[in-house]
Amino acid sequence: MENNKATNYWVKMFLVCMIGLGINMLGYFLVRTADLPIYLDSVGTVIIAAIGGYLPGIIAGLATNLLRGALFSTEDVYYAVINVLIAVCTGFFSRKGLLKRPMGVLGFACLLSLIGFVHNALFQWFTVDIYGGVEALRSHLYNDLFYEVFDKTLTVIILLLVLKFVPQSIKDKLKMEGWLQTPLSDEEIEEIQQGNSRVFSLRGKILFLLISACVAVGVVAMVITVVLYRKYTIEEHEKLAQGTTSLVKSIIDPEAVDTYLKEGEKAPGYLETEQRLYNIKESSSDIEYIYVYKIEKDGCHVVFDLDTEELKGGEPGDIVPFDESFNDMISTLLTGGRIDPIVSDDTYGYLITAYEPVYDSQGKCTCYAAADIAMNLVKTKEISFMIKLVSVFLGFFIFVVALGLWLSEYNVIIPVNTMAVSASAFAYDNEEALEENVERIKKLKIHTGDEIENMYEAFSKTTENSVEYLNALQTKTQTIAKMQNALILVLADIVENRDEDTGDHVRKTAAYTRIIMEKLLEMNCYTDQLTPQFMYDVEHSAPLHDIGKIQVSDTILNKPGKLTDEEFEIMKTHTTAGGEILDQVIEKVPESSYLIEAKNLAEYHHEKWNGKGYPHGLKGEDIPLSARIMAVADVFDALVSERVYKKAFPFEKAMSIIKEDAGTHFDPNVAEAFIQSADRVREVMDYFNEKNNTSDRG
Repeated sequence: MENNKATNYWVKMFLVCMIGLGINMLGYFLVRTADLPIYLDSVGTVIIAAIGGYLPGIIAGLATNLLRGALFSTEDVYYAVINVLIAVCTGFFSRKGLLKRPMGVLGFACLLSLIGFVHNALFQWFTVDIYGGVEALRSHLYNDLFYEVFDKTLTVIILLLVLKFVPQSIKDKLKMEGWLQTPLSDEEIEEIQQGNSRVFSLRGKILFLLISACVAVGVVAMVITVVLYRKYTIEEHEKLAQGTTSLVKSIIDPEAVDTYLKEGEKAPGYLETEQRLYNIKESSSDIEYIYVYKIEKDGCHVVFDLDTEELKGGEPGDIVPFDESFNDMISTLLTGGRIDPIVSDDTYGYLITAYEPVYDSQGKCTCYAAADIAMNLVKTKEISFMIKLVSVFLGFFIFVVALGLWLSEYNVIIPVNTMAVSASAFAYDNEEALEENVERIKKLKIHTGDEIENMYEAFSKTTENSVEYLNALQTKTQTIAKMQNALILVLADIVENRDEDTGDHVRKTAAYTRIIMEKLLEMNCYTDQLTPQFMYDVEHSAPLHDIGKIQVSDTILNKPGKLTDEEFEIMKTHTTAGGEILDQVIEKVPESSYLIEAKNLAEYHHEKWNGKGYPHGLKGEDIPLSARIMAVADVFDALVSERVYKKAFPFEKAMSIIKEDAGTHFDPNVAEAFIQSADRVREVMDYFNEKNNTSDRG
């Protein structure tokens, strides 16, 4: 199934590229038939790049110039880089939505014109010797610029018409996206692209490797090609030099050389021979000099030396000193031997010189026929050739990099980043969130068919197993928490039942602490301490605040009258006793925030804001926040509850006492939070009163 999808995708890519190629060739044929000075050979490129994406646009543009090079002129191949750059720019402008804005369209048209103009100007400058001075250069540049602007403006207009009137359904069919997973929205793509990397992103590494490899291969290939081209060019010029000297040799009469030296133009047949030499020289523009020398020890004796436009030749009998480049060959020349062509770059320019000995009937060398072939154009042609190579290389370079990025984006980067973002967005808040995590990963459906897909399958499986384990662990944790809370309430009830008057005291105070903490958050008080964990710990450990009473005798605990000073001192020890009991538990479970707050509640809930409480006389915020909260809850419940030694206070009276003692007995913020929550406090109080009354009637 996946193989079929991949095959269908590349078939669709081929068809889309062919559509772009067809439109380009149609535009080219139209202007060629009408003999217009424009091109219209990039219309298909911009249409496909704008609708289908930059890669099919690049392929269509590159294929257009390759086809034109095969059918019409090889020079068209060198302009492929223009179509490729146009596709890249079109893809960028389309992706960013700039083609929907007037200024974006204007900038797009200007950029396309600039690409064509700059490339054409540079290419023509280095490959065609057309500039005959400043005026000719200026005129040519003006013409190029005008026609480029006209051509690219017309191309952009056609593109806008296509984008406006072609149905969206057709555009969707032409759109090429290489998804190998569930497609992402633009927002999701932007999110995964903003992921931070430690040093160098994967996309950056792939781009670096692609560019490095392409540049390395391209440079090596171009150097080898240029070296071979230079070698071939020199060999061709050597052949021309040797062929020329052979022709010169064939028309020189060796028996008349000495006569030519003595009499010059007056010698019989001299002028006729010289004219034939001129005919040979004029047969090729590369032949710079033709001359015939008799080599003697004192130098080269001129037999023939043809004039050129820049330099007048020597007269018969003139002696020309040996050139330095011939120093190693003088002995060979004096004996009439053959020498290989010589490449020199000196007073007379960059030349290839060939010498051919002329023998008389006795086999004696009477002179040397020589020809200098100009090599100045070789450098120009070499530069021209290099520019053409660079132009072709750039077109294919951009194509290879674009193809590599396209494949790596959909095969590696997006799948990996999508998995990373999915993993980082993992929520452990509740069972529903965990299930959503698993579903989100399953919906990715990554099917790259390689190690990335294997990694995704392993990641998906591990995630699913982890969620199952976490759900089971969470269920066990909840069971343990319920057991813990139940045991605490049972323990608190055991302690509470020894006090005949307290009935449901621990449950009511726990409810009051929750009310106070929620109101403090609304008031923006102690928000740094009132975390969800802290609030849970305080509420569920509140029943243990009087656990120390287990060490107080029943006589004192249930005495109907007022306690004596000695009895009160004993009663006060329930705070330190509670702290000691919980310290022993904390030793067994040292990192439990739950037990730490239980100890704070048990030991410090009778401390007062003004420092006059017990057992340690702590003051203000030196008293733990949980204990300050419990102080209000504990006193209020004591006030509104009936005891053997007193009647229950009315709700309003109890509230007024809390208010009066704010800032002395109680933390003023905590007291204010309690007072502002009067309605909720009354609901809790009424609930337990009704519950107790129902129980008594039963």
